[in-house]
Amino acid sequence: MNLNHIVYISRAVRPLSDQDLQELLEQCRRDNATSHITGILFYSHSNIAQLFEGEPDVTENLFNRIKCDGRHSHVQKLIEKPISVRSFPEWHMAFHPLEGAAFSQLQGFLMPDRVPAPPDTLTIADAMLIELVRLAVFGPSSVPAFPTLPGPSPV
Repeated sequence: MNLNHIVYISRAVRPLSDQDLQELLEQCRRDNATSHITGILFYSHSNIAQLFEGEPDVTENLFNRIKCDGRHSHVQKLIEKPISVRSFPEWHMAFHPLEGAAFSQLQGFLMPDRVPAPPDTLTIADAMLIELVRLAVFGPSSVPAFPTLPGPSPV
């Protein structure tokens, strides 16, 4: 199967409320299902980062629409490359909740500290980039610490 993935970062032109995020998730799921696009989107404090995957012409058209979308500014493509298998066959969206109490009522979102590690289908470079993007969007408290490796004990 001929697939492509694109990773980009951008800035929302205005902060998104929890309701805005719920509507965005519903729109993404509906539009992406129609276009056979999968991926993951991160949002925190007006910072947006996304990896999406699908057929090359569809991903390129989607990115061009995102660049022209008035809800985004400073859109920067970080990666565009062919892939042989989808890394995110289910659509996910993670964000830093603006209203903590309201988060429990939102469906289909992941807290930044609960986003699973990048799948094995990503290359090491892409997995590292996704982790760096998550760190940039959500801050250091969102990225789980690496486990301590056993080593020689101090003498």
